[in-house]
Amino acid sequence: MQTLTISAAGGELNPLIPHPIEIVLSLVVFAILFFAVKKFVVPNFEATFAERTSAIEGGLAAAETKQAEADAKLAELEAQLSEARHEAARIREEAREQGAAIVAELRAQGQAEQARIVDAGKAQIEAERQQAITSLRAEVGSLATGLAGRIVGESLDDEARQSRVVERFLAELETNQSGVN
Repeated sequence: MQTLTISAAGGELNPLIPHPIEIVLSLVVFAILFFAVKKFVVPNFEATFAERTSAIEGGLAAAETKQAEADAKLAELEAQLSEARHEAARIREEAREQGAAIVAELRAQGQAEQARIVDAGKAQIEAERQQAITSLRAEVGSLATGLAGRIVGESLDDEARQSRVVERFLAELETNQSGVN
């Protein structure tokens, strides 16, 4: 075997070619190291990888569950929001209707109050007119009686006679006025 390692030129060992004992020793150390890694290190790595895989898968499952719950909650909240919007629209519409009804009612009350005031005013004016007519008739009657007494030359103190004369005089005045107009 030494003949292989000796070079043809001078019999020195070639540093590029390892000794056979080194090769065997290296193979034995590599086999022991390989066995130790396979026996002790690889199972720990595989256990760690398995734990991480299960943790990741569990985390993904939990995340999917949480996402589904969040989606369901979001859908529920959107439904509640939609319902609240519909309820608010209904309340606004009712308020508009009630407002319109109140305005119509107040308008009707105002018109009724206006009509009542106008009717009361007309009745008061008519009463004052009648009172003025009565007062004027009495005054015109007394003036007419006094004037007629002076013209006729006799006293018209008799009330019945005085009343007839006044009524006849006023009737003539009214017919003269209606004929002129």
